[in-house]
Amino acid sequence: MLQILIIYPLMAMAALTFGVGILMIRLRFLAVRRGEINPRYFLLNRGSKVPDYLAQVEQNYHNLLELPLLFYAVSILLFLTSKVDVIYLALAWSYVGMRLLHTLIHTTVNRLRMRMWAFLLSSVLLIAIWLRLSLQLALL
Repeated sequence: MLQILIIYPLMAMAALTFGVGILMIRLRFLAVRRGEINPRYFLLNRGSKVPDYLAQVEQNYHNLLELPLLFYAVSILLFLTSKVDVIYLALAWSYVGMRLLHTLIHTTVNRLRMRMWAFLLSSVLLIAIWLRLSLQLALL
């Protein structure tokens, strides 16, 4: 019963990624409509300067397609190995919370120090999940 609960933070992480992707698309259309960027830019993503507000969201979207892949992988491994427990769930939800905080900072005020700490803490949480699972599997 507890095993299936790891799917919820995984789904929340996916929802965050989809949400930022949708925001990015909306902001791209807005930038084109305002004349801030030529639509031909998006053919190769070259030849123009992207407005800062759009660059922030695009960078965050790319961030959400990088390190979180390891979160998806470890979540699936936890489920498949039946290792999910309250500690993993707390770590997983904390990771998602830190990624959400990182996204909110990155796509709004974009204060580098705040963003860095949210990113570092999320990374430490993800490393903790992987280390704990690795140790558990090594001791089988």
